[in-house]
Amino acid sequence: MRTYEVRTFGCQMNVHDSERLSGLLEDAGYTAAGPGQVADVVVFNTCAVRENADNKLYGNLGHLAPVKTANPGMQIAVGGCLAQKDRGEIVRRAPWVDVVFGTHNIGSLPVLLDRARHNERAQVEILESLETFPSTLPARRDSAYAGWVSISVGCNNTCTFCIVPSLRGREKDRRPGDVLAEVQALAAEGVLEVTLLGQNVNSYGVEFGDRYAFGKLLRACGDIDGLERVRFTSPHPKDFTEDVIAAMAETPNVCHQLHMPLQSGSDDVLRRMRRSYRSERYLSILEKVRGAMPDAAITTDIIVGFPGETDADFEATLDVVRQARFSGAFTFQYSKRPGTPAAVLPDQLPKQVVQERYERLVELQDSISWELNKQVVGTTVELLVATGEGRKDADTRRMSGRARDNRLVHFTAAEGVRPGDVVEAVVTYAAPHHLVADGPLVSHRRTRAGDNHEAGLRPKTGGVGLGLPGFGAPPPAAPAESGCAVR
Repeated sequence: MRTYEVRTFGCQMNVHDSERLSGLLEDAGYTAAGPGQVADVVVFNTCAVRENADNKLYGNLGHLAPVKTANPGMQIAVGGCLAQKDRGEIVRRAPWVDVVFGTHNIGSLPVLLDRARHNERAQVEILESLETFPSTLPARRDSAYAGWVSISVGCNNTCTFCIVPSLRGREKDRRPGDVLAEVQALAAEGVLEVTLLGQNVNSYGVEFGDRYAFGKLLRACGDIDGLERVRFTSPHPKDFTEDVIAAMAETPNVCHQLHMPLQSGSDDVLRRMRRSYRSERYLSILEKVRGAMPDAAITTDIIVGFPGETDADFEATLDVVRQARFSGAFTFQYSKRPGTPAAVLPDQLPKQVVQERYERLVELQDSISWELNKQVVGTTVELLVATGEGRKDADTRRMSGRARDNRLVHFTAAEGVRPGDVVEAVVTYAAPHHLVADGPLVSHRRTRAGDNHEAGLRPKTGGVGLGLPGFGAPPPAAPAESGCAVR
């Protein structure tokens, strides 16, 4: 059997697409390469959002060139957003690449690999529109306890800094019945948590004309047996409706956690970004969320140094951050992306100005995050035990997990606790980006997800086809064709 390895860069959508690529390759007869093994096929699933994405890809490809020379028959494939953007340029710069495919035709990968091997030359296939909705493809899931579920792909917005719409296309929505069937299939395999994914997740329903579809979808997830946690990312403030807030508050398994990008606190900058809301509207959403869910943890994305950003604009961002009191923020220095309107705007800011503002913003947000985290000390939190979340766990003899509000908690390891289990612990220490719970556990619940993780099993879900719109609990799903299989 030929072996494969998928290397993923970028957002959660790319991580989920990589699960689809793994499922496709396994259905085509490939097996995952073991640790330290040189795979017969190496697939790069790329991102094009950040400025150094190109350098990262070509650097990795350069390191693989001598490996391929030493292993005749090895194939290298490049897909994802950077492949959609650079197309044949990838083969020109790295002629040892065998296959280039885009965001709209990930299902073509096995055929393209076969064709490249047969023809003994590179195959480049980039489509301009979606060939097959990714969720109709099989998926080899990375986790036994948490799963991604894509509800839409593409974006209808025209933010001037963002290259995603040109690479992912216009928004395409899955039918509610298909989404719920996939969620139920994961829950039937023991998965406890799902995250609903979309480039603009709360505009879901625009394609079939139901502006309340996302709130209905959240409520319907509450009817799925065995599903303990539901999250979603990332919503857009312009599409945030009060029925979504009500659905979050009233559906027990929907987590009281919201990640909603702000990007800037300056109305002038938001206008130049073509973000169709203003700071007052954004803050009013947060007020309503906290009114319905006082325990909600809210995080955000912020860009510093957008072209033309003045000192006053930046101070406006700091002011909104002080008012919003985010639990955490992903902060970025503006990165010029060729092909976006912002790349050619006048008044691009000097690097040193952007760096200074960035450091001030991080310092402010860290102080707020730390203050909010200190308020949790002494309380009992429910944690879904995770793997790979604590870099120092082995040294500190701790394990890590996520609270329902998505805070990261490192807790004292206890005998018999596995990733996928659910524990309760008392928080003893707070830092800006994590909490610590040193002491005996309050409770430990063994789960099927923990059993599967311990046994090395991961769900493999078959593709879910396109159907008619529908809400409510889906009919009982037939067992997945492959069920849990050894990864």
